[in-house]
Amino acid sequence: MAEVKRRSLLAGAAALGGTAAALAAPGLAAAAAPATAAGPGATAAAAGRPPGTGLVTLGPGDPRYASLTRRGCNGRFVGKPDHVHVVSTTEQVVAAVQQAVRDGKRIAVRSGGHCFENFVDDPSVKALIDTSPLRAVHYDAARRAFAVEPGALLGEVYRALFLGWGVSIPAGATAEVGVGGHVLGGGYGTLSRRYGLSVDHLYAVEVVVVDRDGRARAVVATRDPEDPHHDLWWAHTGGGGGNFGIVTRYWFRDPQARGDDPTRLLPKAPASLLSFAATWDWKNLDERAFTRLVRNHGTWYEHNSGPDSPYADLFSVLMLNSRNTGTILMAGQMDATTPDAERRMRAYVDAVGRGVGTRPTLDHSVRPWLEAVALVQESEPAPFKVKAGYLRKRYTDRQITAIHRHLAAPAGSKDAVPEGVNGSLWLVSYGGKVNTVAPDATAVAQRDSILKAVYMTGWEGPTEAGTKPQAWLRAFYRDVYADTGGVPVPGEVSDGSFINYPDTDLADPKLNASGVPWHTLYYKENYPRLQRVKARWDPRDEFRHDLSIRPAR
Repeated sequence: MAEVKRRSLLAGAAALGGTAAALAAPGLAAAAAPATAAGPGATAAAAGRPPGTGLVTLGPGDPRYASLTRRGCNGRFVGKPDHVHVVSTTEQVVAAVQQAVRDGKRIAVRSGGHCFENFVDDPSVKALIDTSPLRAVHYDAARRAFAVEPGALLGEVYRALFLGWGVSIPAGATAEVGVGGHVLGGGYGTLSRRYGLSVDHLYAVEVVVVDRDGRARAVVATRDPEDPHHDLWWAHTGGGGGNFGIVTRYWFRDPQARGDDPTRLLPKAPASLLSFAATWDWKNLDERAFTRLVRNHGTWYEHNSGPDSPYADLFSVLMLNSRNTGTILMAGQMDATTPDAERRMRAYVDAVGRGVGTRPTLDHSVRPWLEAVALVQESEPAPFKVKAGYLRKRYTDRQITAIHRHLAAPAGSKDAVPEGVNGSLWLVSYGGKVNTVAPDATAVAQRDSILKAVYMTGWEGPTEAGTKPQAWLRAFYRDVYADTGGVPVPGEVSDGSFINYPDTDLADPKLNASGVPWHTLYYKENYPRLQRVKARWDPRDEFRHDLSIRPAR
């Protein structure tokens, strides 16, 4: 039973790693007008294709409907839209959006399906568009950039870029996450400390938008400051999914790249990776040892997160699992082609474990880069809840005490993880090259953090079974941030939260007592500019959800 609960948690955590990727929040879709039985569109309609659009449109009676509405990774939510539209071209997206606007239907979009809240699977969503067939990856010589469609999974993107040109983009650590919403929130992962965020390499974006008159159209916006659509490009460099329109294509090129040789226009991927896992047994960790471990880890990142750090190639996750799981795990990857990779890996593990009083079990191996990053492993959706925060410095000792109290509390105590449930806090590496970009250069405002903190719990069974696990997680989070109203208010230690790990609790004044609004926690000083972009490009607020950007009035 414990292993089942563990799988539930890991299924929910599968989108993490930078990856995180909260795919799509609302985006698009629409039911096309039905064809008459005797008309020229009758055959197309019978096949699920509205006449003249090429769209595949499915309703609840279609045997494919359940497979498409249950594609989300979070089993807490299952939508019941009137129609699901499966698209394979930009023109089909335009047609679907146009029909949805005419019909007055709430619209949402899905690519990889890794949204942590109900932005896609909300009961009010009546028209869902599935962009999974939009998955091409190719070099666009006219723009001197690599074009990537939103339905492509990260593993597919890595494979295409690496095998074709030996390059990659810094993006998520989970191969089955879709590009669509991952990039919109910023996009980070195993190469980010070395090369920055996905959006730091975003050259252009094609977006289906709706104007004030209700007309849908596709617009290409670039990072060229002279581009009249430049503000739309900027909003897609971390503004989050479901806010401005529907992305149908991204183009990537390193802003420092010159010439037209595609093998030099994006970062080079390492030939091989040194992967490692250090495991500490909970039975050997008292509160003093746990405190030392977490303090060491945070202090190490304080000292090794500069852009010129010899550890810029290191990506790691310290998984502080609840005591009932039995272990704490620190997993990571490094560029194995550097001559001192194993020495540096061991020095890192030793530094984190120094003074803890018990040595971890350490396993490591070297694998080709593509084998390590591109394996897609589909998992069955399981219900879970995630909360998050950025760290500018290590946790304070008071915060570490709170973390220990909730993860190590004995069964039956008020702070304990509910029986049969797992909970975790993952500390994911950040910083490095990410922090060399100005906070207003992209919509990602957090540009001096060293770690991302991801709090999570998962369970088996229906949504109602999650009442106690979610209550535990909320109490845990509130306790860690008790000094700032129960949320990670930007300050000396914290720097808000990550929009690709959305948490609607932050908009609830009963759970966010800080007086700092949710949009400041996610976007900081960039929010007013995002509001202006929203007012220009989505004046009717067609693309919305519980944490969507509100248009400036």
